[in-house]
Amino acid sequence: MASSRDRQRKLARAKLDRQLARRASAAKRRRQIRAGVGTALILVLVIAGSAWALGAFDREPDENTAADEVCLWTPQNTAGNSNLKDVGEPATTGLPITGTRPMSIVTNQGAPISVELNLASAPCAAASIAHLASQSFYDNTKCHEIMAEGAVRCGDPSGTGLGGPAYSFYDENMPNGAEPSPSASPAPDEPPTYPKGTVAMIANPPGANGSQFVIFFKDHTTAEPKFPIIGRVTEGLDVVEKIGALPTVDNGSGEKVKPKDDDVVIQSLTVGEPVLDPASPADPNPTGTPSSAASGAPEASANAS
Repeated sequence: MASSRDRQRKLARAKLDRQLARRASAAKRRRQIRAGVGTALILVLVIAGSAWALGAFDREPDENTAADEVCLWTPQNTAGNSNLKDVGEPATTGLPITGTRPMSIVTNQGAPISVELNLASAPCAAASIAHLASQSFYDNTKCHEIMAEGAVRCGDPSGTGLGGPAYSFYDENMPNGAEPSPSASPAPDEPPTYPKGTVAMIANPPGANGSQFVIFFKDHTTAEPKFPIIGRVTEGLDVVEKIGALPTVDNGSGEKVKPKDDDVVIQSLTVGEPVLDPASPADPNPTGTPSSAASGAPEASANAS
């Protein structure tokens, strides 16, 4: 009898020992898992901390399309001004912003007038003129004023001073005004605000540039500049001087600025490809502008003979 109970106690003890052993083994596994997880977590934190320190978690900047936009074109109300002509708008991105761009103006007054547009200081004016030239906007239009400032005014198909495209853009590269002088004339060593041969935009109202431009046939100095400079004449300045010397008559508004015979005609105006500044990085290929040979020769106008 005692022997039977002893045997039962031994079996129960053995069972308990097995249960304790299984519990101990399970506890050991849990400790190992927790230790492994803890080690992995520490490793992850170390790696994450290192990556954070190196900027791996810095947010990638959103693509800044506004920064890529070189120019902003403001639509104009063609219904309110019948002198405006809608020929679309130039591109806003991918425009060249360094170097120069050749422009050729063929008039009925002599040899072509060659102009170098400054892309670094007036990229939007250059883009606008190139776009308009590609649409033959200037062809067979008149230079309708010989201004008292010593400049020929061109680029308005209506000849009223109110014409232009159906968009405008802000001033670029406005020169500094001349310092006030006690005498009526500027100081001898003071450079003119607008040297002879300067090409600039002219807007009505000021700041709303479109297609109109002026070419100075003599030096002009002023304390209040109002024409943003876009380039300079490189050849044909004698033709500009010839136009500037033509007699003028009243333009109908009491100003004696209209060429007497009203026959200063731009037969064609063309703009060539950008010429990069050797000291500057390559520009992006311009978009929305006319193309010509890679040599930078002026493009052919659709209406050129």
